[in-house]
Amino acid sequence: MLARPFALAAAFAIFLHPLSAHAQSAPAAKEEWVTVHSDAIAGNLEGNDANRDVLVVLPASYETHPEARYPVVYFLHGYLGTPKGYDEYLDFSGAVAGAEAEGNELIMVVPDGNSKHGGAMYSNSPTTGNFEDFVTHELVSYVDENYRTIAEPQSRGLAGHSMGGYGTLRLGMKYPGIFSSLYAMSACCLSQRPLTLADAKEAEANDGTDDENMDFLQRSTLAVLASWSPDPAREPNYIDTGIEGDALDPLVIGRMAANAPLVMMAQYVPALKSYEAIALDVGDEDNLYNDNNAVHGELSRFNIAHDWEVYSGDHGNRIAERLRSKVLPFFGEHLDRSPAAKSR
Repeated sequence: MLARPFALAAAFAIFLHPLSAHAQSAPAAKEEWVTVHSDAIAGNLEGNDANRDVLVVLPASYETHPEARYPVVYFLHGYLGTPKGYDEYLDFSGAVAGAEAEGNELIMVVPDGNSKHGGAMYSNSPTTGNFEDFVTHELVSYVDENYRTIAEPQSRGLAGHSMGGYGTLRLGMKYPGIFSSLYAMSACCLSQRPLTLADAKEAEANDGTDDENMDFLQRSTLAVLASWSPDPAREPNYIDTGIEGDALDPLVIGRMAANAPLVMMAQYVPALKSYEAIALDVGDEDNLYNDNNAVHGELSRFNIAHDWEVYSGDHGNRIAERLRSKVLPFFGEHLDRSPAAKSR
């Protein structure tokens, strides 16, 4: 039986509190915090800010070699996370500096995917705002216009952890031709989100405030309903819970299934086969192992080439290490580089 990702509060607990910084290697990379305005998110019913914080990490050579252009890795954070929180845990500048020391020069970009209820699932919704449009169109355009990138799909990679791993697969399927390579780390939400009548009644009764005191399941239920089952006419949370007497509307249950990559994948085989490379991994002690293994099985069933690894670890204890040892080397191998970057 497939896991119930959002019922597994312990798997995500490391992102609920401030995280200790990963040990610095060489503090050569430069971090820039920028604000990117999103027309796609503006006007959302939850009131999520259309001005999104974005972390951009530049290799040291970006300043010393002004003629060079660089490939870009976009990294999507997990549920209840922020770019700042993930930076404190993963140390993106240290990771970029370490990659540069190995000849793998690149830019990393980490956008804010948080929302009123802890995460917008990198999805489009009138309730949360259109986060998938923000990442795939507005953010990519902003980075290409403001930094010396190699502005071609062959030089863009997309990665993420947990909810960000879900976003990586979702955006990869729906928007081929923007990125050339995908790496999903411990992806959540891969199978159909279970929704019980009790869950729906609890969400229906919520007054739209005090998220900080909700338990994990309550808050994540609101997050997925806002992302995948919006209703602009239903204040205060603008969600369709699907309650019909003592049953749930099959349409709402269908919406949960329609947004599960394991359900979506068969519709997007040509898109997935268009990628230069795809990788996914998960820890052997991660409660999301079953779902990730099922995605590996579906990719194999449709003859979609991909790398797959099960490693010793849980949902978060080795992510910082694997960003350095697996994720960035993967993109170093598969992203195209400018002649200037190669010749140095």
